[in-house]
Amino acid sequence: MSKINIFMLFLGAPFLALFLVSQGFMNQGRMLEFPTTMLEEQMSELQKEMQLLHEKTLEMGINVEMQEETFRLQEESLSDLSQMSATGRKLSDDIYEQKILDMLGPTVATHISDATEIKVFKLNELGYRGYIAKVKLFNPKAFKVVLAQDTLGKLETTSNAAKRKSGILAINGGGFYTEQRNGASYAQLIGNTVIDGRLVEAFNGYPGDLFFAGINRNGQVIGTVPHSEKSLMELEPYQGVSFIPVLLKNGKKVEIPSKWKKTNEPRTIIGKYANDDLIMIVIDGRQNDWSTGVTLELLQDKLLELGVKEAYNLDGGGSSAMYFNGKILNKPSDGKERPVVNNIVIMP
Repeated sequence: MSKINIFMLFLGAPFLALFLVSQGFMNQGRMLEFPTTMLEEQMSELQKEMQLLHEKTLEMGINVEMQEETFRLQEESLSDLSQMSATGRKLSDDIYEQKILDMLGPTVATHISDATEIKVFKLNELGYRGYIAKVKLFNPKAFKVVLAQDTLGKLETTSNAAKRKSGILAINGGGFYTEQRNGASYAQLIGNTVIDGRLVEAFNGYPGDLFFAGINRNGQVIGTVPHSEKSLMELEPYQGVSFIPVLLKNGKKVEIPSKWKKTNEPRTIIGKYANDDLIMIVIDGRQNDWSTGVTLELLQDKLLELGVKEAYNLDGGGSSAMYFNGKILNKPSDGKERPVVNNIVIMP
């Protein structure tokens, strides 16, 4: 029953009572005559009831108004708290973002669109040089693993793959080796590669210590050393490649196999910050007059210094290449780009 109907019921009640009493008096008056005192008492009692009904009616109206005002104030408070929370989160995000940018140094190139925000930085350390790209993925579909020539067994340079797909940023991807098949060279993927949520080949657990790294459908970096197809697919991978070793997990160093620890080499790294921003790094090497490369142990220290939370070592050596906006930024150790089996391409 609505508030208006309740109000009208209380408002009409006194008049209904008067009507019923008067009718009773008229009917009984024909048969007998009431004493005046009795009538006055009844009228007085009726007036009291009318006054009580009137007060309750007013009280009800006041309570309804008070409840409406209370609800309004509560809604305003909730709205204010929500706005304060959103403002606080944005302020926290902005502070974290600025902290990252301060650690990375001056930006040398930028790209911003509805799909991505990319900022490129130079990396210039004692003994080695390279480039860093920090990527915000607004649309996970902007992150692509691209097979060489879109075909298993083929090879393709990073810049060619990026241009062919109209990408803005690219780095080389997972490991591979070449072999002869039916008298022709065949580039075999190492580990597992996922494109658009599907393994491009049957699950391969050999040799057992290869990681899988990429993104899920929400654009978040994921990584694991899968021991079965089930354990890999439980991560709901969207795009990803394989190599070795894992460098950082949850902001802590991961033990590096001894055979990988001490050699200075060109490197390609993919990782993430705590806010899920991607970080891609390519470091040049094998060039004494430019950059000798870096050990994975030293690279772990540098990644922690930059605030990176997770990091994975992709195929390096002569394969290491970073492409941005039409050109290769680094200096590949072979003097030119090496064709590779797959590349990670970021769309504009």
